[in-house]
Amino acid sequence: MTAGAEAHTSRSALVTFGAIMLATLLAALDQTIVATALPKIVSDLNGFEHLSWVVTAYLVTSTVTVPLYGKLSDLYGRRRLFLVAITVFLIGSALCGAAQTMGQLIAFRALQGVGAGGLIPLSQAAIADLFPPRERGRYQAYISGMWAIAAVAGPLLGGTLADHASWRWIFYINIPLGLVALVVVMRTMPSRSHIREHRIDYLGAALLSGAITAILLATVWGGTTYAWSSWQVIGTAATGIVLAVAFVFVERRVAEPLLPLELFKNRIVAVSCGAGLVIGALLFAVTIYAPVFMQDVLGSSATNSGALLIPLSAGWVVSSVIVGQLVARTGRYRIWPILGSTLVLLGMILMTTIDPGTSLATVSANLVLVGIGMGVMFQIYVIAAQNAVPVTQIGVVTGQLNFYRSMGGSFAVAGLGALLTSRLGTELVDQLGRAGSRIDPNQVVQSGSAQLPPRLADGVQTALSNSLHSVFLVCVPIAVIGLALAFALEERPLRKQMADD
Repeated sequence: MTAGAEAHTSRSALVTFGAIMLATLLAALDQTIVATALPKIVSDLNGFEHLSWVVTAYLVTSTVTVPLYGKLSDLYGRRRLFLVAITVFLIGSALCGAAQTMGQLIAFRALQGVGAGGLIPLSQAAIADLFPPRERGRYQAYISGMWAIAAVAGPLLGGTLADHASWRWIFYINIPLGLVALVVVMRTMPSRSHIREHRIDYLGAALLSGAITAILLATVWGGTTYAWSSWQVIGTAATGIVLAVAFVFVERRVAEPLLPLELFKNRIVAVSCGAGLVIGALLFAVTIYAPVFMQDVLGSSATNSGALLIPLSAGWVVSSVIVGQLVARTGRYRIWPILGSTLVLLGMILMTTIDPGTSLATVSANLVLVGIGMGVMFQIYVIAAQNAVPVTQIGVVTGQLNFYRSMGGSFAVAGLGALLTSRLGTELVDQLGRAGSRIDPNQVVQSGSAQLPPRLADGVQTALSNSLHSVFLVCVPIAVIGLALAFALEERPLRKQMADD
């Protein structure tokens, strides 16, 4: 190993990497920890009609800011932007914990999202600054594992804190952990000694932020707050499309675009962004709707259904670490997304076969396949895309990968949620006749059949099982697209030296 390579694997770099892992875990947890505590939050702050905005405000601002952090970190350096992101995230967390009204909590969640939008892409870009491409697989695997842990630990931790302490601790717990990450980053992360000359594309940033916000709001509102055919949803979606077209027009003409469109001429980047959409969609589908099936169809408790997701997380973490080591040894990566996508596809096919007679162990075993597949491929697209661009564009391309993954999850939550409620309305009528037409599908999804008379509960359980079958069935062609993208990924040698980046 050369002196340069040894420097990048020094104790200081590893300590910095520890802070990066912690920051990633904090951001990933905040996407999953709030959901199970929402009933307690709503009860305490008396704001049921604004419940969805606690999640939506965070989702919108954290997604909008991802590409902005990526670009700005290429200009000003990762350390500066990391410090800004962690600070804003901690301020937002403290304010969320102290919120006295639903309006305050929603506003503070939006502020928290502004900080969180930088934590994950900056973490992945910072790894590119610390380690050469050949070595990044080892470290990206641990970052991938943070997502897996958050997918399971978030709902469990949120419910436990809300039940046995206070929902405010789901936000306060971020503060000591975030302060540790902040101090370590300040002391150990290398800073850029000079800022290269540049022009900030303010118009492009405004147009992109507006487009993302409008499109996300349309998908979140559709089928829940407003009907898909309502003027609110159609108008908001149309506004987002117009702003997106205007953004592309501007980016083609500015001297230094926020998002260089020529990036998408790079086949590896284009394929990796497409894979990000697929991964985000399938990840949210599994972690949201598998627990619904376990609780409301198979009768598992919330705690047990969360515990049954632990094998998914374990499979993800173990497989990502193993693959990271193999990529570092061989320098080859293309086979892993193909293998991972195949396992995810197989797992989703098996999920379409579950019914009220399926055991919890069988559902959990199916999810293990999905978890192993995700772990095998999750970090590979980041490594491949970073290896395919100049060092000056690593922040931009990393931000784009995370942006598309977040958008994939948002579209999945909106689209699959609308499919579930629509299908459930039809199934309730099929199973219960006129009595089924008087049951609100949204109420069934939120609370199951526990509070219904026994003569109706069995029919509701069957209706929900059939409806969730439709959700998992739609995930199969999405997984097929993911496999096709894996075959389309180009193999390039991973370089061993930072100087060659």
